[in-house]
Amino acid sequence: MPTVDELQGLLRGVSLRVTRPRLAVLAAVYGNPHADTDSIIGAVRNELPQTSHQAVYDSLQTLTAAGLVRRIQPLGSVARYESRVGDNHHHAVCRSCGAIADVDCAVGHAPCLTASEDHGFVIDEAEVIYWGLCADCARRT
Repeated sequence: MPTVDELQGLLRGVSLRVTRPRLAVLAAVYGNPHADTDSIIGAVRNELPQTSHQAVYDSLQTLTAAGLVRRIQPLGSVARYESRVGDNHHHAVCRSCGAIADVDCAVGHAPCLTASEDHGFVIDEAEVIYWGLCADCARRT
């Protein structure tokens, strides 16, 4: 978990004003990987009780646009946010409980990560989601 000074440095590094809501939202995303908006709002309000839903939504949008936060939304799930940015990692999602885990990109030849036809797109990311049961849910079946 980054310190307050480090979080301030991240904001300044992308030319964003340092505000208490932005710091609280960024800290909440770092402290709660793959958290949904409601979880982030709860964490922010533990630090700043008067923070509005809109302030959290606006901060998430700003932080995502600046590349400090990544928004993911697996099929059938609400939007989730994570602080792991700048790489092309993927996710494993539990079909039963919805748990999400990071999965590093395949090493070596990975044909699914190179489009067979780009149709004129400038592709900068490939997303793979692995679906299955997490260890806890698999034990219960």
